[in-house]
Amino acid sequence: MQRALLLSFFLLFCGSVNAQRNRKVKVTTEYGTMVIKLYDQTPLHRNNFIKLVKQHFYDSLLFHRVIKNFMIQGGDPDSKTAKPGAELGNGGVGYRVPAEFQLDLFHKKGMLAAARESDGNPTKASDGCQFYIVQGKKFTDGQLDTLEQTRLGGRKLPVDQREVYKTIGGTPHLDQNYTIFGEVIKGLNIVDSIASVKTDKNNRPVQDIRMKVRLKRKFFFF
Repeated sequence: MQRALLLSFFLLFCGSVNAQRNRKVKVTTEYGTMVIKLYDQTPLHRNNFIKLVKQHFYDSLLFHRVIKNFMIQGGDPDSKTAKPGAELGNGGVGYRVPAEFQLDLFHKKGMLAAARESDGNPTKASDGCQFYIVQGKKFTDGQLDTLEQTRLGGRKLPVDQREVYKTIGGTPHLDQNYTIFGEVIKGLNIVDSIASVKTDKNNRPVQDIRMKVRLKRKFFFF
């Protein structure tokens, strides 16, 4: 009996630990639901995002900036009650999250990354709540060569990352400039759907696209 209780406790403990290391969130929109895995390699961003999700911070906020073949952006708290046509993107939570750049995390299609201010932000710290999901486009070798010489300051893209940018697509010029902290693992087609909507001069969708974000919990036992 005692051995059985100990085994049950061990399995529950291991399952809980594994769940903590495999955090996922569901982003529900009128176009469907995306499942996003948050990376342990960027714990400051992961924990901040989870904190906001638990507070239901993102519920009813808009994807307020959408650019086809680039990205879809949301998380501005001002968007919750914004009037039609109002310019958005300046709302926040009053703090930044220190940058957590990782060489193996790059801007392929479906990556979740933190938006940030470019002016007065030499450390490239992230906005505390606004995020974007990469759509991007596919590149040729010639285009990537030119990009390395112009926008990447001569930095060479790893061979495996070049292959992803050629076959899956993304936005390589953002690499090591904005912190990536997650990836869409289900519902990638929804990014394409949102990125294709009609927008105004400020890249805001003409028809509001609201979101609801929840933690997706799942326990795995060994």
